[in-house]
Order: sequence, then structure tokens, then C-alpha cells
Amino acid sequence: MSTKQENFCADLSEHPNILIRQYKDTDFQAIASIYNESIAAGNSTMDCQFYTAEDMEGLANKFGDRETILVAERESCVIGWGVIKRYSPRLGYRVCCEISIYFSLGETGKGYGSILQTALLKKVEEFCYHHVVAKILACNQGSIEFHKRFGFEVVGVQKEIGFFKGRWHDIVIMQLVLSHILPYCPEL
Repeated sequence: MSTKQENFCADLSEHPNILIRQYKDTDFQAIASIYNESIAAGNSTMDCQFYTAEDMEGLANKFGDRETILVAERESCVIGWGVIKRYSPRLGYRVCCEISIYFSLGETGKGYGSILQTALLKKVEEFCYHHVVAKILACNQGSIEFHKRFGFEVVGVQKEIGFFKGRWHDIVIMQLVLSHILPYCPEL
């Protein structure tokens, strides 16, 4: 993890009891538990097998310099997390990332997702990404509408791309183009 990532921390005043910060090694159990809730619910991921803290740590250890996890913490408890990961290892896609957000099911609908999404998109800009992708299960209309509020637009639907819980699932592909980014990132 780079020093720049270690120092990232945001506390947004509209919810002073919520802290958005860079993940720590001690967060992996909470991250895995939250993700496992989403897997069990079956409406926000195509994963079908549960994850351990070690699994999540292994994923994070593979991150490049422009990939990370941010966590949402309330009263010293991780209640949600979001990830920024590169879209593809192919060099031409270096301007594109994918983001995802997961919250403990008891913490949804409280406005915390907007706080985490704002922090993720700020970090996306710091990483000099120009294009952001979100892949959302078509049955998750709440997430689709949530992303639209942040300027994402639907660019396609992949029909019957996944099969779990005895049925086919479609994925909605959404994108956000940050047109102001490219000129300010000379390393691209």
C-alpha cells in the first residue's frame, strides 16, 4: 500500500458519526462478512461461495498502485466498503476502473452509500482514471438508480450472463466518464 493511500481519510460533516478511510489489515474479517451477506442475499454479486478474511487479504495484496478498498466505519465498526480496481490489465485500458460498494444489510438506506461513493469517486480522480464502470445485477434497481444520481449512465445489458440460485441473471453495465481528468494526468 502506498503512502498516499495510507494517508487518505475523509470524514464528511453531514454524517459526523461516519468515517471513510483506507482499509487496514484488521478490516478483512468485516469486509468478508459484509460481502458474504451480499452473496447470501443474491442481489448484488455473482459470487456464490463465501469469503474468509484471508481471501479478502489475498485479493488486496494483488492490488496495483491505482487500486484500493475504502471502508465506511461507524463507532469503530466497519459497516461497509467499496473497491476501486483496474478494468483490465491491457495497457490501453489504463484510463478505466471498475468500482463496487457493499454495506451490511442493516446499514442500507441510511445515506451512507452516498458518502462512500463520493469518497470513492474522489479517489478515482486522484488515481487519474478517466472512465468508471459499474456492473450491477439487473434485478438491483436500487443500485442502478443510486449510480444514476452520481452521473452514471446505462450503456448496455448483458443478457443471461450469470446463473445462480436456479435462474439466469442479467448484468447492467453503467459508466461515468470524467472528461476533465485526462489532460491533468501527464503519466497517462
